[in-house]
Amino acid sequence: MAGRGTTATIALEKAKIPFTMHEYKHDPRAESFGLEASQALAVPPERVFKTLVAAVDGTRLAVGVVPVHRQLDLKALAAAADGKKAVLAEVTAAERATGYVAGGISPVGQKRRLPIIIDSSALELGATMFCSAGRRGLEIELAATDLIKATGATVAAISALFFRTSRADSPSLRPSATGQCRVSDGVISDSC
Repeated sequence: MAGRGTTATIALEKAKIPFTMHEYKHDPRAESFGLEASQALAVPPERVFKTLVAAVDGTRLAVGVVPVHRQLDLKALAAAADGKKAVLAEVTAAERATGYVAGGISPVGQKRRLPIIIDSSALELGATMFCSAGRRGLEIELAATDLIKATGATVAAISALFFRTSRADSPSLRPSATGQCRVSDGVISDSC
């Protein structure tokens, strides 16, 4: 692994946490880096997790780790981080705080020690999970309990269905005229 390691893999090796690296050819045109990893590695999307950085109560950053086929429930993340409201952090703020490039942010080995919340579904897998190794096209596979140990994470139900249908009594997520996603009821995905 010499010369091919990342800050994340180096941190796992230093902590003596077992993991397996999986590399795939990243397509920069991919709309969802997480779903791309799932497809390229032929791994079910519920086992591949994305790392999203959010601003909680406008003053501090927190990290949510959720399955790639689901979206981050910002209200649940805020509550798990002892806050009231969360919004996705600006990309530059996320990159600066973690030391990773968007699309390759790993929950392990971040530049600043941010609170990390891993979706509770990770503990229900009955198998290993995958997350970014710190660059696009490189994933690490490890036990959820080992990821929790390596990051000092807490576990909470912080994911929601990827897309909701629009009903009068149900919040919806729709792309705006600029192609950016709008959110209602505090739920957003990292790509629409």
